[in-house]
Amino acid sequence: MKKYKINYFSTLMIFMTSLLTSCNTNIDRSSHLQQSDKKGCRIIEHKMGETEICGIPQRVVVLGPYLLEPLLALNIQPIAYADHIAFHKEDYDHPTEQIPYLGQYINKPIANVGIAYMPSLEGIFKAKPDLILSPDHNKNEYQKFSQLAPTLMLSWNEPTENLEKIAQAVKQEEKVEQLLQETQQEIEKAKQEFSKIVAGYPKMLLLHAQNLQELSIANNEDLCSSLIEELGFELVSLPGAGTSTNSRLPLSLESLPKLNNANSIIILGYNFQEFNKSKSRQNFTEHQLSNLQQQWSENAITQSMKASRENRVYYIPTYLCTGLPGFFGTKLYLNELKKQLLTNQKP
Repeated sequence: MKKYKINYFSTLMIFMTSLLTSCNTNIDRSSHLQQSDKKGCRIIEHKMGETEICGIPQRVVVLGPYLLEPLLALNIQPIAYADHIAFHKEDYDHPTEQIPYLGQYINKPIANVGIAYMPSLEGIFKAKPDLILSPDHNKNEYQKFSQLAPTLMLSWNEPTENLEKIAQAVKQEEKVEQLLQETQQEIEKAKQEFSKIVAGYPKMLLLHAQNLQELSIANNEDLCSSLIEELGFELVSLPGAGTSTNSRLPLSLESLPKLNNANSIIILGYNFQEFNKSKSRQNFTEHQLSNLQQQWSENAITQSMKASRENRVYYIPTYLCTGLPGFFGTKLYLNELKKQLLTNQKP
């Protein structure tokens, strides 16, 4: 994922130090705005301690889809974004086509500041943010980010906490409960819709895969599996796997028949290495899944599985639940499950 060399990054650090020194009037102006209305200030706890935010941020830089998701759910637009994968290398002048799933909720062009876990400090500086939302994987960059704007560092596997903290930062706390209730209502409704299929086909094998040589089982600690269990399905795994704390358990193709007790299989597929060969962002789902689907359909071991013989193998982009574990992702994940599983029910 890290595509920058150390010598380039060091050069960038020297450049940024010079840039910050020569342009400290902009930074001071930002600090002045933060301190101008102490009545509107609040302290927000996050993975790197506490951050004071004053007023209502207007220029939010977001690093990663799992932080862009709650911001957009709160109806706040970012001014710059860094995705997990380099799906698009220029600025996002047509977000709907350039940012998977969430681009449709962005109503204006925004800057591209690189990759979420290796963002461009120069790009962030140029965006003149008054708030930075970052994955906690960037903890070593926290001090640098904080020189540019108040920064919150948040974890991927805490979607509810992230929503609450971001809402506090942008002063939209009143929307949190509504969003959480709406999500839970969607899940409860889906549980009723899936009740018959759960009763008839209760055992579900949930796999992550880029290809058949890179299979892993989604453990019950995986965010992608939690919704499946909440719908009532029983996750199938290898003997002894229940004691593992890993969210994904490696699985060889040859071991797949040991899981033949699964009534159905959901494969959470991904293909990030070749994405730049795709000329259109509208075929994102097809591009993520097509190679894997072909491999599965042509392999003797996979086709020997009971679920394959009964046409109960389903494919969903892993980006839906790994990249979007919150409000929008839950809706999209549920809709895809309904579309594939419910339409396949026998009369």
